[in-house]
Amino acid sequence: MTLNVSTSQLQAIHYHAEADYPAECCGILLGRVDGDSKELAEVAPVPNLRLDPARAQQVIALEDPGRESERNRFLIDPKEQLRVEKDARVRGLAVLGYYHSHPDHPARPSNYDREHAWPWYSYIIVSVEAGKARDTQSWVLSDDRVEFNAEVLEVTGETQVDGGRTMIGKTDAMPNYEYRASNTQD
Repeated sequence: MTLNVSTSQLQAIHYHAEADYPAECCGILLGRVDGDSKELAEVAPVPNLRLDPARAQQVIALEDPGRESERNRFLIDPKEQLRVEKDARVRGLAVLGYYHSHPDHPARPSNYDREHAWPWYSYIIVSVEAGKARDTQSWVLSDDRVEFNAEVLEVTGETQVDGGRTMIGKTDAMPNYEYRASNTQD
């Protein structure tokens, strides 16, 4: 399967990764499936709950808090996940996957990523080196959950989705981001 994204959607992910550096950023990929491709309609940035260690530990405890932190782990608040999913469903969109950054590490999934992922979903990982987004790769977990396989990430020009709104930012939980309408129509 191929994941189709627009230039501005990819830029939004990179911006989020750079803004949250040196912590991992995270977000939800929303769109539709069309045959053998996933068509990304919106990028929904969400806060990394690991930035609130006490709350994060209540949701999913870290195995080794001395070695694990928001710099090498992310966690999406389950309440935020449900809110984004419900909002997407109302608008005819589905969760296609997730994105997160790897500060000062390659854009390859870790064992931790594999243990917390689900088959079929797309997982975009952005390598951020010294605060700058560098490499970006999309991955899909195999059905047997043994390994990730690289997914074709096709970056296209702007697309007009849902009345011209390509989300490159704002959710209630991420007020420093904003919506921007795309300028090019299909």
